[in-house]
Amino acid sequence: MRTLGLLLFASLLLATAIMMACGSPAAPVQNTTGILQSITVSPSTASGEVQFTATGYYNTPPSPVKPLKATWAACFQNNPTQDVTITSSGMAQCAVGASGNYSVSASDFGSEACLAISPCGGGCQISGYAQLSCP
Repeated sequence: MRTLGLLLFASLLLATAIMMACGSPAAPVQNTTGILQSITVSPSTASGEVQFTATGYYNTPPSPVKPLKATWAACFQNNPTQDVTITSSGMAQCAVGASGNYSVSASDFGSEACLAISPCGGGCQISGYAQLSCP
């Protein structure tokens, strides 16, 4: 009986080790020591409802970092708009009645503190842009 218990324990231990080695999701890549140089947003153009993704390019590895945790905004003619909603993870959607081309930005800080932050990206932030077309 004791041998059966040891065998069962060893089997469970082995199965757990295999699951942790092969089946666990990888932690998101982050760069906590480098200086952010630029951001790209993909897709670069889209219409309707779309998931945008930001990629950050740093001056030290790991670079690039995708997805980059960024501040998302939607603007029309360089002014904030409520015609497009965008979540903190980059999911954008046209509001009912919205029409035209809107700018979607993903922004984060570079190497310095900043007091001039633009709600549509820029200022002393590093920003990447994409275009969202609403019917």
